[in-house]
Amino acid sequence: MDKCFASAHEALDGLIEDGMTLAVGGFGLCGIPEALIEALRDTGKRELTVASNNAGVDGFGLGLLLESRQIKKMMSSYVGENREFERQYLSGELELEFCPQGTLAERLRAGGAGIAAFYTRTGYGTKIAEGKEVREFDGEHYVMEHGLPVDVALVKAQVADRAGNLRFAKTARNFNPLAAMAGRVCVAEVEEIVETGAIDPDDVHLPGIFVHRIVHNPHPEKRIEKRTLREAN
Repeated sequence: MDKCFASAHEALDGLIEDGMTLAVGGFGLCGIPEALIEALRDTGKRELTVASNNAGVDGFGLGLLLESRQIKKMMSSYVGENREFERQYLSGELELEFCPQGTLAERLRAGGAGIAAFYTRTGYGTKIAEGKEVREFDGEHYVMEHGLPVDVALVKAQVADRAGNLRFAKTARNFNPLAAMAGRVCVAEVEEIVETGAIDPDDVHLPGIFVHRIVHNPHPEKRIEKRTLREAN
């Protein structure tokens, strides 16, 4: 089955509705599906809930959706690089469900694996645990967290075959496989498309069963979030 679409806009056609929950892969600006995010903005759909490690930066990545006021709620573990995010949150215009990084990753994995909930020690005794069930196991307290299935997942990979098997580039793997697993429908943006079977089975990071649509973006921008240079001697 060939899952390739001609453009990011065509890949999202008919998928996005107002009020949906989405998972978006990436860590900072590393491994973000930038073309799909722009196409999502162009759908004009609003009241979206987005689960992602963070919310990009001003003017790029998920920052575009914040500027267009299409995101109602973010579910994130880090929110420190986006002035518009800060402004909307502090003014009460944006909801935020703050989630420890490992917990967010496990919630996505659990959502994809059909696990309704799990217990973790992370967050016990903090605001993270407020309003959540707490149980004691072997003398330690654990917070119950729910799995996080989503309507649509948008992910970024380096290579895909036409059946949707994906290989990620080093640390750009980050949240992408977990986001893909959590999605009822997953759309993958990839830099290279090869014929089915061209990726060695041992090199497949995410099986094609989790991927429904593929779009080719051979020349992504790949911004550097923070550039630090050594002073010249």
